[in-house]
Amino acid sequence: MRVKNNEVGDVQYYLDIAIADQQLTIYANGIAVQHYPISTAKNGAGELRGSECTPRGWHKIRAKIGADQPLQAVFVGRRATGEIYSADLGREYPQRDWILTRILWLGGLEPGRNRYGNVDSAWRYIYIHGGPDELMTGDPGSHGCIRMNNADMLDLFNRVEAGMKVYIHE
Repeated sequence: MRVKNNEVGDVQYYLDIAIADQQLTIYANGIAVQHYPISTAKNGAGELRGSECTPRGWHKIRAKIGADQPLQAVFVGRRATGEIYSADLGREYPQRDWILTRILWLGGLEPGRNRYGNVDSAWRYIYIHGGPDELMTGDPGSHGCIRMNNADMLDLFNRVEAGMKVYIHE
């Protein structure tokens, strides 16, 4: 089922990202309907630009990127490079922060906390995105984004729409 603007009929949907549990959950009318393991920032929670922390509070999916790309497609600057990630490619470019498969670009909804100025999640380019599956160990390891394994990212991407609310908390 695809969700638009947090509603399908009378059902209210949102995404819950629990940093402490390293888990993303889809909620429908307050009931958990799907769980995914994730990896948030290795630097913990925080909102400041340049902190490489995962921002907290209410957000929305401001854009869905990569719908026509294959599984493990590589993105740089929100554009597909034409590369397909493999362990060999990862070893060839160990310094790259891999953004794979799909991107859900988040925008903060709370002025002064995660929107505007030096705390703006959209200007920090905070995404939910696929990452190398071998890095999905259940531990925080990103540069601020929310990483998912690629099959889960594809599943989530196909369930949500731009505008859906996302709550990130410790």
